[in-house]
Amino acid sequence: MLDVCEIFHSLQGETTRAGFPTVFVRLAGCNLACKYCDTKYAWEPGEKMSVSDVLERVRKYNCNRVELTGGEPMAQAEAYELCQKLVELGFSVMVETNGTFDVSTLPPAVVKIVDIKCPSSGESGKFLWSNLKYLSSNDELKFVLTTREDFDWALSLIDEKNLSSVCTVNISPASHSIDGQEVARWILESGRGVRLNLQLHKIIWGDKRGV
Repeated sequence: MLDVCEIFHSLQGETTRAGFPTVFVRLAGCNLACKYCDTKYAWEPGEKMSVSDVLERVRKYNCNRVELTGGEPMAQAEAYELCQKLVELGFSVMVETNGTFDVSTLPPAVVKIVDIKCPSSGESGKFLWSNLKYLSSNDELKFVLTTREDFDWALSLIDEKNLSSVCTVNISPASHSIDGQEVARWILESGRGVRLNLQLHKIIWGDKRGV
């Protein structure tokens, strides 16, 4: 059984897919506890649902894009089966993960949105670096910032690992922690080909659950 926090239909708020209608399957539980986490309610146990139950709920929406998020979706073994079933049914599937689980087990068609935790998260250093081998240009990386130190740390890592040649790299200001205009200036001054990643859903609806 899957432990499900919520399933809802909204606009994708982040990455290069921002703005597209998407069904979100938010799984409950996380192996990390980032200081800036904006979905702490997902740390708590949710509703027990079978893969078939989740598929039935998802198919009620007139939408062919699905994202598994959390919490940490890859912490649940049946998430892999859910992804496979969704792909077989013709859905465009994304998984947002903190990068501490092996992404090579996901179906090749799944778009992987992989977060590399910066120092201010309190969870830096737990990333599974072997995951980089399994990312393609269709996947995306994300760094969430709360400080200038986070930004400089991210740039150093981007250069060291040549991450911009792997896939799109998103620089994400944590809400209520750092000014988006300031981060935009840092990006422009850096000369790096990274992407400013603002949370579109919060710009539209604010800090609400289920959007």
